[in-house]
Amino acid sequence: MTPAPVYLVVGEEELLVERAVRDAVTAVRLADPEAEVRRVRAAQLTDAELADLASPSLFAEGRVLVLEAVHEAGKDLVDTITGYLTDGGLGSDGLVLVLVHNGSARGKPVLDAARKAGAEVVECPRLTRASDREAFVRAEARRLGGKIEPSAVGTLIDAVGTDLRELAAAVSQLAADTGGAISEQAVRRYHRGRAEVTGFVVAEKAVTGDREAALEALRWAELLGVPHVLVADALADAVRTVAKVAAAGGGDPQRLAAQLGMPPWKVRKAMSQARGWRPAALADAMAVVAELNADVKGVAADADYALQRAVLRLCEARSPR
Repeated sequence: MTPAPVYLVVGEEELLVERAVRDAVTAVRLADPEAEVRRVRAAQLTDAELADLASPSLFAEGRVLVLEAVHEAGKDLVDTITGYLTDGGLGSDGLVLVLVHNGSARGKPVLDAARKAGAEVVECPRLTRASDREAFVRAEARRLGGKIEPSAVGTLIDAVGTDLRELAAAVSQLAADTGGAISEQAVRRYHRGRAEVTGFVVAEKAVTGDREAALEALRWAELLGVPHVLVADALADAVRTVAKVAAAGGGDPQRLAAQLGMPPWKVRKAMSQARGWRPAALADAMAVVAELNADVKGVAADADYALQRAVLRLCEARSPR
């Protein structure tokens, strides 16, 4: 299969961007195993250096030029790259160009010119929604020739966190160890400790007002070395989720899931948790997690104490007075 002369990788999700660049290089190497690969950050290039890199090879050897962070390039270089794309000067004479851009307005003429030139475009947007991360986990399992149970997806994210690299590594390990059939039981078995005591467990106990269980989970999280910031983030996410679901009112979880951009299981859990919260109490809870965010990032002298205090305040806010 002949590789495309120009690839355009757009987005800020680093893991996906790296994979897209790797796939483009692999496509070239399959056609020409001896192809030379050069990776250069656009901001570090001059017009003359770009012209040298893009000039035809004496013996017409295959070459791949990866221009990273094109959005950082100055106006003159943007104009030069755009001119090459418009004139057909890039992607010819054995050269395959891979343009990496974060999708912002800076350097946008390059994006437009690359698309007009027929570049193969790979979108790599940052995955911020829970549903997107769950889809990523499922896709990772399929990519490895396996399958993951629906209930195992949420358990794995709770255990590992939202970092795509860690999720990808966890799915790869689980797929290898289970023969590709990843169950919730397998996730809990291989991630015992992390799966059972994470910031999400602390948060779940806190927003349900279970003071003793929340403090016990927090102590275990501290002993296991769960970072303070992750616990604080989990508490903030739990409070925000309950607030969103409570504000949306009752109804069909599937409908609310689509409306709020959350997975149905998370909506169902939040609907159950929201029953014990009054609007004023939720407002207090939002203030607590906002203050905690600053505390664990250096404002508080003792982050452990700040977390314990926040958990107690959340449990108190939720409990009937």
